[in-house]
Amino acid sequence: MALPSAVRLLPEVADAVAEGRPVVALESTIIAHGMPYPQNVETARRVEGLIRAGGAVPATIAVVDGAFQIGLDAELLERLGTADNVAKLSRRDLPMAIATKRLGATTVATTMIGARLAGISIFVTGGIGGVHRGAEQSFDISADLTELSRTNVGVVCAGAKSILDLPKTLETLETLGVPVIGYQTDRFPPFYARTSDLPVDHRAESAAEIAAILAAKWALGLDGGAVIANPAPVETALPPDEIESFIAQAIAEARAQGVRGKAETPFLLKRIAELTGGRSLTANIALVENNAHLGAAIAVALAGRRAFG
Repeated sequence: MALPSAVRLLPEVADAVAEGRPVVALESTIIAHGMPYPQNVETARRVEGLIRAGGAVPATIAVVDGAFQIGLDAELLERLGTADNVAKLSRRDLPMAIATKRLGATTVATTMIGARLAGISIFVTGGIGGVHRGAEQSFDISADLTELSRTNVGVVCAGAKSILDLPKTLETLETLGVPVIGYQTDRFPPFYARTSDLPVDHRAESAAEIAAILAAKWALGLDGGAVIANPAPVETALPPDEIESFIAQAIAEARAQGVRGKAETPFLLKRIAELTGGRSLTANIALVENNAHLGAAIAVALAGRRAFG
């Protein structure tokens, strides 16, 4: 597969893709903007280890030294987790970051782009972006949603981040034709909590079933990804009413301080972690690890389908 000159694969990832072995993409915004150091780097390494244990090769994605870097070695991972002023990159930001050789962390949208360029079909994250609360005034809607409608990557997540307007997010995904698949659940998980009163499009009981759905979608030429919604672990999930009160407080503070756009999500996640005494961070780490188990299983199942036609 011929790659653009600005796309660089870690040799391990390049070999796995070329041989048709399972690979799982991972975002880097969670490292640079989603968690404090050293939990960010420790979590990234642990998640990569879980994916390896599940039989797949991890490929954490970032923009480094003027290239879309698909797969990070230990030195690059540490650099991303400790550097100041790492850019948060969505689709519109990629050309500038690559041209100016700025160190950048990829969001869901840009990780999907990088994964697709590299030939990777499965991506694990914490929660997708979506329609922000108050979007009817601000028009603040994450580029993750439009990317899901056009880029052929399955995204394993614990639903959408609880700070969002979840009903509007699901309505937008429906309009864009993006399937929302609940893994062993009929309800859309709201990130920190396990369940909501919002239904998913389809409930799947196994990784093999999810792989079959993705294969059928793409075989029909239906471009775009799918949201694979995996509820947070019971042990660390937070009660919905409790987390909602903290989210409301954090959003009110963000509004009062004029925090908008790209800065809003990192601000809210940090403030919620403070308000919950760190329990939201614990929940965040646990759900990403839980998603890694499922993502690896889906990647293995999908690679198996391709190997046997």
